[in-house]
Amino acid sequence: MQDLFNLKRKVNTYKEVLENTQNYRQQWHEHLKNHIIQTLVDVIKETGLEATVTTKGEIENLEAIVLSLGDMGSGLSQHVGGQMKRELVKHNGSLIYQQLFNGKVIVLIQYPMIENYGEPRPPKTIAIYRPEELKEPFFVRHVEDFIKEITDWEDYDDDEPNKRIGFKMNFENQ
Repeated sequence: MQDLFNLKRKVNTYKEVLENTQNYRQQWHEHLKNHIIQTLVDVIKETGLEATVTTKGEIENLEAIVLSLGDMGSGLSQHVGGQMKRELVKHNGSLIYQQLFNGKVIVLIQYPMIENYGEPRPPKTIAIYRPEELKEPFFVRHVEDFIKEITDWEDYDDDEPNKRIGFKMNFENQ
């Protein structure tokens, strides 16, 4: 009977986790999504950061809120034949708040990348939160972390030999 008692406890834990998923998703739709958007918009206004906040919602309950620094010309261009050149586009990076399958929220930093210039650096996970854990001070800290990481990427040099920015130079052997 001890084995059955342990199994019942595990079944109850499983049911509780499933119920939490539904509650977290409900919190996202009722207030958390709008709260994150408004807080990020306020941070942008207060700091003068040139960024936009958008929502990606192609899959229900896997929505994402993206604070993006946008795209721009990279200053690099690729010869495409004769005198023609094509400027490479630089994606300046993003801070992402995305719902996970279980209703929790993952916060990610998507590093800048220059198209057709090596491999993009994988996103950095800041943390995973239950909806009630996302408090005001976290948002400011997340944006601070994001700006620090993006600044480090932009200011890349060899002062720190183990520092990688996520792409391989086109001078290396193929």
